[in-house]
Amino acid sequence: MNIVILAAGASRRLGRPKQLIGTPPLVRRIAIEARAACDRVAVVIGANAGLVAPALDDLDVTLVWNGAWREGMASSIRAGLRWGREIEADAAILCPCDQPRLDRAHLARLRDAAPEDAVVASRYAGVVGIPARFPRRTFALLDRLRGDLGARRVLTALHPLAIDWPDGAIDLDTPADLDAIGRTG
Repeated sequence: MNIVILAAGASRRLGRPKQLIGTPPLVRRIAIEARAACDRVAVVIGANAGLVAPALDDLDVTLVWNGAWREGMASSIRAGLRWGREIEADAAILCPCDQPRLDRAHLARLRDAAPEDAVVASRYAGVVGIPARFPRRTFALLDRLRGDLGARRVLTALHPLAIDWPDGAIDLDTPADLDAIGRTG
């Protein structure tokens, strides 16, 4: 199984690179968890590539450059899936870099929940979203995404198997989110 970590954004709402929050930096921690759960991991980088790449230097991950990062999340998904096609992946788990409670156990549940050709997503805060496993047959649908849209619309249309993961509701998009995570650990 393969994981694509989406880490190319500029973190405009937060005002600083969310990928680098914490010790170790959040993107590094998520990459370590992903590597523990799956064979191959790619990290899509863009806006803060010069800062994010060094945080991953000694890890067994592939860095995928997204030159179109200004477009938004859809461009990072497309960049990650290009890597998936290059390595002839049968499926890929799309994973954000801003969910601080993401761990190898949840990624393993997504990996193992159903046959590899099934779509499997995370369910939290009343939504179905990423991290989610997409079989190769769905890559063309995801390639059609444009702008700052993630995979949620595609997931909704595909009616995935949903794995409950309440911690997915905790993400880091704004200074208030950082304050909240500081209060809850």
